[in-house]
Amino acid sequence: MQDENELESNSENWSWWPSWRPTSMSLLKTAEAKILACIKNELWSRFVTLPNQNRIWTLIVSNKASRRPADQASQIPLVMVHGFGGGVGLWIRNLDALSRSRPVYAFDLLGFGRSSRPAFPNDAALAEDQFVDSIEQWRQSLGLERMILLGHSLGGYLATSYSIQYPERVSHLILVDPWGFPEKPQPHQDNTSGSEVKRPGPPRWVKAVASVLSYFNPLAVIRLAGPWGPGLVHRVRPDFRRKFENLFDDNTITEYLYHCNAQTPSGEVGFRAMCGSIGWANKPMIHRVHLLPSSLPVTMVYGALSWVDSSTGNHVAQIRGQSPTRLVVIDDASHHVYADQPEEFNKVVENVCNAAS
Repeated sequence: MQDENELESNSENWSWWPSWRPTSMSLLKTAEAKILACIKNELWSRFVTLPNQNRIWTLIVSNKASRRPADQASQIPLVMVHGFGGGVGLWIRNLDALSRSRPVYAFDLLGFGRSSRPAFPNDAALAEDQFVDSIEQWRQSLGLERMILLGHSLGGYLATSYSIQYPERVSHLILVDPWGFPEKPQPHQDNTSGSEVKRPGPPRWVKAVASVLSYFNPLAVIRLAGPWGPGLVHRVRPDFRRKFENLFDDNTITEYLYHCNAQTPSGEVGFRAMCGSIGWANKPMIHRVHLLPSSLPVTMVYGALSWVDSSTGNHVAQIRGQSPTRLVVIDDASHHVYADQPEEFNKVVENVCNAAS
């Protein structure tokens, strides 16, 4: 069976493909511009070109109301790394608030959003290294000496990996509902004592669907839906429209998500390589958190209603022992805690940043 990359590569030879999949980098740029127009502080945006000529789309937001810009420039910057399938636009409810006292950097991960979309290897370790290397090259290109590094979901996994490899560059690690930390639960063993009832496994049809989907990238359905793709995102993720309804009364956010993920898959291929079955990491980060410097403060922020189990944060704290590790659970927030409860989230992050500088 051909995987999605082969299917999409072959389809590029078909003249009708652009009209079949109604997206382009230009349309993504337009959708993002509408979102970023909400930013009230100073916004600097451009592509940062890496030594290998890949480009990372980057925002820097700073407080234009500051009476002494030099004071803000002396603060350790906050760098924000989005999650799987996201982009800089999803931080729109956080950028102004978090840039009050220091510059805030946000970028589209390599292979996502408006950043370059190179080929990724199918090996989990090599794919992870490609992501992490691009972050380090991005930092070098901008001349950042140290940063408060914040990552959401996949971004949290990569931010942790980066902090292990380049600990001298990170003054505080903030993990927001991080993906890929726990091990995949082992199947229940037969209980010969009879004191526990064995739970049935998933139905055969579920296993069959999972087997078929394993040949495709995670967001293949958005691209394969063609002209129905935008409507599919609107219907499947109406929660995103609700999260940002105080800013937009239309489909701005879901259109942005569509254009972020309807482009040729790249970082998505890397993510697929890093995944085990049904979304578990091939290399669970829980086995590596002990490699973080004992002096590096780590704050883990979870949504109380998230599918990500916050008890993993307790496990991380236990592994780190006396190392500074804090767990924060925000009520009435799901996986996208930064958008569900932005005021509380911004307050938590701002307090961390003020303590770090």
